[in-house]
Amino acid sequence: LSPSGIYLGKTLSVAVQLLVLEFLLGVGVAVLYGASITGWLLLMATVVVATAAISTAGTLFGVVAAGLRVRETLLPLLLLPVLAPVLIGATRAFEAALSGTPSEGWPWVGLMSLFAVVYAVAGIFGFGPLMEES
Repeated sequence: LSPSGIYLGKTLSVAVQLLVLEFLLGVGVAVLYGASITGWLLLMATVVVATAAISTAGTLFGVVAAGLRVRETLLPLLLLPVLAPVLIGATRAFEAALSGTPSEGWPWVGLMSLFAVVYAVAGIFGFGPLMEES
Protein backbone atom coordinates (compact mmCIF):
# COMPACT_ATOMS: atom_id res chain seq x y z
CA LEU A 1 0.00 0.00 0.00
CA SER A 2 1.12 3.50 -0.68
CA PRO A 3 1.76 5.83 2.28
CA SER A 4 -0.94 8.22 1.09
CA GLY A 5 -3.44 5.33 1.02
CA ILE A 6 -2.50 4.36 4.56
CA TYR A 7 -2.87 7.98 5.64
CA LEU A 8 -6.28 8.32 4.02
CA GLY A 9 -7.44 5.02 5.54
CA LYS A 10 -6.37 6.04 9.03
CA THR A 11 -7.92 9.47 8.58
CA LEU A 12 -11.18 7.95 7.39
CA SER A 13 -11.35 5.56 10.34
CA VAL A 14 -10.75 8.40 12.82
CA ALA A 15 -13.37 10.53 11.05
CA VAL A 16 -15.99 7.77 11.20
CA GLN A 17 -15.36 7.27 14.92
CA LEU A 18 -15.64 11.02 15.54
CA LEU A 19 -18.86 11.30 13.51
CA VAL A 20 -20.50 8.48 15.47
CA LEU A 21 -19.47 10.11 18.75
CA GLU A 22 -20.67 13.54 17.59
CA PHE A 23 -24.02 12.10 16.54
CA LEU A 24 -24.55 10.46 19.92
CA LEU A 25 -23.50 13.60 21.79
CA GLY A 26 -25.70 15.77 19.57
CA VAL A 27 -28.74 13.62 20.30
CA GLY A 28 -27.92 13.82 24.00
CA VAL A 29 -27.66 17.60 23.92
CA ALA A 30 -30.92 17.95 21.99
CA VAL A 31 -32.79 15.64 24.36
CA LEU A 32 -31.32 16.69 27.70
CA TYR A 33 -31.16 20.44 27.11
CA GLY A 34 -34.13 20.80 24.78
CA ALA A 35 -32.03 22.84 22.37
CA SER A 36 -33.92 24.34 19.45
CA ILE A 37 -31.60 24.33 16.48
CA THR A 38 -32.51 26.71 13.67
CA GLY A 39 -29.42 26.36 11.48
CA TRP A 40 -29.40 22.63 10.69
CA LEU A 41 -27.43 23.01 7.47
CA LEU A 42 -24.76 25.09 9.20
CA LEU A 43 -24.62 22.61 12.07
CA MET A 44 -24.13 19.61 9.76
CA ALA A 45 -21.52 21.43 7.67
CA THR A 46 -19.65 22.41 10.82
CA VAL A 47 -19.65 18.85 12.12
CA VAL A 48 -18.36 17.40 8.84
CA VAL A 49 -15.69 20.04 8.21
CA ALA A 50 -14.43 20.13 11.81
CA THR A 51 -14.28 16.33 11.84
CA ALA A 52 -12.28 16.35 8.62
CA ALA A 53 -9.82 18.90 9.99
CA ILE A 54 -9.41 17.14 13.34
CA SER A 55 -8.95 13.70 11.80
CA THR A 56 -6.46 14.83 9.13
CA ALA A 57 -4.32 16.78 11.59
CA GLY A 58 -4.58 14.10 14.27
CA THR A 59 -3.45 11.36 11.92
CA LEU A 60 -0.53 13.42 10.64
CA PHE A 61 0.70 14.40 14.08
CA GLY A 62 0.02 10.91 15.38
CA VAL A 63 2.72 9.51 13.12
CA VAL A 64 5.08 12.28 14.25
CA ALA A 65 4.60 11.30 17.89
CA ALA A 66 4.49 7.53 17.24
CA GLY A 67 8.24 7.00 17.46
CA LEU A 68 8.70 8.87 20.73
CA ARG A 69 8.74 7.48 24.25
CA VAL A 70 6.34 10.08 25.59
CA ARG A 71 3.88 9.94 22.70
CA GLU A 72 0.80 9.84 24.95
CA THR A 73 1.85 13.11 26.53
CA LEU A 74 3.32 14.78 23.48
CA LEU A 75 0.47 14.23 21.00
CA PRO A 76 -2.04 16.53 22.76
CA LEU A 77 0.67 19.16 23.19
CA LEU A 78 1.42 19.01 19.46
CA LEU A 79 -2.22 19.00 18.39
CA LEU A 80 -3.69 21.74 20.56
CA PRO A 81 -1.93 24.72 18.93
CA VAL A 82 -2.56 23.29 15.47
CA LEU A 83 -6.24 22.61 16.11
CA ALA A 84 -6.96 25.83 18.03
CA PRO A 85 -8.32 27.68 14.95
CA VAL A 86 -10.53 24.70 14.09
CA LEU A 87 -11.88 24.42 17.63
CA ILE A 88 -12.55 28.15 17.85
CA GLY A 89 -14.23 28.13 14.42
CA ALA A 90 -16.40 25.15 15.33
CA THR A 91 -17.44 26.82 18.57
CA ARG A 92 -18.39 30.06 16.79
CA ALA A 93 -20.29 28.21 14.05
CA PHE A 94 -22.19 26.12 16.60
CA GLU A 95 -23.01 29.28 18.53
CA ALA A 96 -24.38 30.89 15.36
CA ALA A 97 -26.43 27.79 14.49
CA LEU A 98 -27.94 27.57 17.97
CA SER A 99 -28.63 31.30 18.37
CA GLY A 100 -30.67 31.62 15.18
CA THR A 101 -28.13 33.59 13.14
CA PRO A 102 -26.67 30.96 10.81
CA SER A 103 -25.28 33.52 8.36
CA GLU A 104 -22.64 34.46 10.94
CA GLY A 105 -21.32 30.89 11.08
CA TRP A 106 -20.50 30.29 7.42
CA PRO A 107 -17.20 32.25 7.42
CA TRP A 108 -16.03 29.99 10.25
CA VAL A 109 -16.93 26.91 8.21
CA GLY A 110 -14.85 28.34 5.37
CA LEU A 111 -11.88 28.82 7.69
CA MET A 112 -12.18 25.26 8.98
CA SER A 113 -12.42 23.99 5.39
CA LEU A 114 -9.17 25.73 4.56
CA PHE A 115 -7.44 24.10 7.51
CA ALA A 116 -8.88 20.69 6.60
CA VAL A 117 -7.54 20.97 3.05
CA VAL A 118 -4.12 22.15 4.22
CA TYR A 119 -3.83 19.31 6.76
CA ALA A 120 -5.00 16.75 4.20
CA VAL A 121 -2.50 17.87 1.56
CA ALA A 122 0.31 17.98 4.12
CA GLY A 123 -0.65 14.51 5.30
CA ILE A 124 -0.84 12.99 1.83
CA PHE A 125 2.60 14.28 0.89
CA GLY A 126 4.28 14.10 4.30
CA PHE A 127 2.98 10.83 5.71
CA GLY A 128 5.40 8.61 3.76
CA PRO A 129 8.63 10.29 4.88
CA LEU A 130 7.35 10.62 8.44
CA MET A 131 6.32 6.96 8.52
CA GLU A 132 9.77 5.86 7.33
CA GLU A 133 11.50 7.83 10.09
CA SER A 134 9.37 6.51 12.95
